[in-house]
Amino acid sequence: MGAHAKHLRNLYVYFWRWAAWKVFEQGGGGRDRTPPAEEKLSGLVCYITVAGFLNGPGFQKMRADLRRECDEIWVIDCSPEGHQPDVSSRIFQGVQHPVCIVLASRSTAKGSETPARVRYRALAKGRRGAKFAELAEMTLDSAGWRDCSSEARAPFLPEFAGGWGDYVALDAVIGDMGSGVMPGRTWAVSPDTGTLQQRWAALSGEKDDVIKEKLLHPQLRKGLVSARHIRKFVKEQLGTYPLRAVPIIDDDQPIVTPVRYGFRSFDRQWIPADSRLLNDPRPKIWASYGSKQVFLTGLMASSPTSGPAISATSLIPDQDHYKGSFGGRVFALWKDATATESTISPIVLAELARTYGAPVDPVDVFAYVAALLAHPAYIERFRGDLIRPGLRVPLTADATLFAETATIGREVIWLHSFGERFAEGHPAGPPRAAADLPIYSKEGRIPSTPEGFPDTIDYDAAERRLKIGTGFIDNVPPAVWAYEMSGKSVLRQWFSYRKKDRERPQIGDKRSPSPLGDIQPDQWLPEYTSELINVLNVLALLVTLEPKQADLLARICDGPLIAGTRLKP
Repeated sequence: MGAHAKHLRNLYVYFWRWAAWKVFEQGGGGRDRTPPAEEKLSGLVCYITVAGFLNGPGFQKMRADLRRECDEIWVIDCSPEGHQPDVSSRIFQGVQHPVCIVLASRSTAKGSETPARVRYRALAKGRRGAKFAELAEMTLDSAGWRDCSSEARAPFLPEFAGGWGDYVALDAVIGDMGSGVMPGRTWAVSPDTGTLQQRWAALSGEKDDVIKEKLLHPQLRKGLVSARHIRKFVKEQLGTYPLRAVPIIDDDQPIVTPVRYGFRSFDRQWIPADSRLLNDPRPKIWASYGSKQVFLTGLMASSPTSGPAISATSLIPDQDHYKGSFGGRVFALWKDATATESTISPIVLAELARTYGAPVDPVDVFAYVAALLAHPAYIERFRGDLIRPGLRVPLTADATLFAETATIGREVIWLHSFGERFAEGHPAGPPRAAADLPIYSKEGRIPSTPEGFPDTIDYDAAERRLKIGTGFIDNVPPAVWAYEMSGKSVLRQWFSYRKKDRERPQIGDKRSPSPLGDIQPDQWLPEYTSELINVLNVLALLVTLEPKQADLLARICDGPLIAGTRLKP
């Protein structure tokens, strides 16, 4: 757990440690007194703090200590809306993080071997005033509390309930590849290749070494230049892409060829295949990248709140590919670029083959997962269970239903990949709706002049019109405009990287990005419009698939299932 130790360096954690020592360990005999083992200590600690310690991996020992020292713990989740909720719903208006009330009690009857009973409840979503009213009526023995695990280091969150506990963890079905690529510098990613070429030209052409270093935006550790800097020899090769084994300070060649990049869900951008520019390039992901590779991305350490629970891409995925923040995990179909070895668990494949009476294609398992998790009904159905983070997969024991779901899953991946994967039976090129296509007319043309560079995106529901600056696209369904990934609007986020003013607010004392990021087109590019049409078609087709996916999920959960207990090594 050492990798997560940094999260303990937080003031609220120090307050918890101090209070636990003062009440449960120090005793009543004066300052710095260590009580004898036979002395029975009692007391109570209650704080309202950030909720990260309830589940975070870095806080396992903190939870274990509280379970050991106490005999009862109550947890009240005050932020069921998740991170950065509406201000009107926040207990503290200026606090964006989820907060919780935790009451830890120790009686004189506390047994040394008996872990504390931990109970949890969440306030109803809504405005702050309603939450205060609910708290005023709540008691420690009222209905609504749910028991948590008694295991020492387990989260202070409810036990898995009902069928959810029998489902299989996503990372037990598909191998977890870790996090996506972390560039660490915003200028190295762009919606168009011309901008990357201009940025590289400015960097490589700079003669002043101090300015050149600033432009690169090197990694810092304790304020000092660290791993990625202009004099660094970087030896990490990215898959089959050639390694440019020369420090940036000595490189006067054109930019390393940019490749299409899975920057965000449904947002394909470009990045140079150059490990010198990437703080954490994730060589394992690049090594697995090939013409048949597909990646799924989703949250495992935190819970999605709306929209599809996972996203798919045929491109190298960014660390924040799923929703643009909170990271996530990457699940690849293949371990290798030649697509000869899948990441699907051999135990799962063996159990499916035994249950269905025939071998199962790993590709079908991957597609099955995509069909069940990549739509909003999954989160809605399991919202109560997702209080405890970690995506899970219900595995049907019905071979016919499995095959039907895998077929829909291939369609889902075809759409998420913009037609680049599982295209058999489809026309070549990006997906297009068979009917009711988005209409981009001459009258709605988005200006390609500096004066007409759009800075706003909006939607007219009555006219079904997507408005981009002074231009527009008609026949856009409301569900496409509303499409989101865990609270992030896909279209608004996509546009934010292509509009005229792309400056993003700096949070706290975070270091300012490289001036190279200021280099961007001075007008809306035609390729932006083409890609926007692609995105609108993909989202429209996905929306039409959602009822089928919801029906499949319901039929699978209500039918015979393969218990997760049968899939343990």
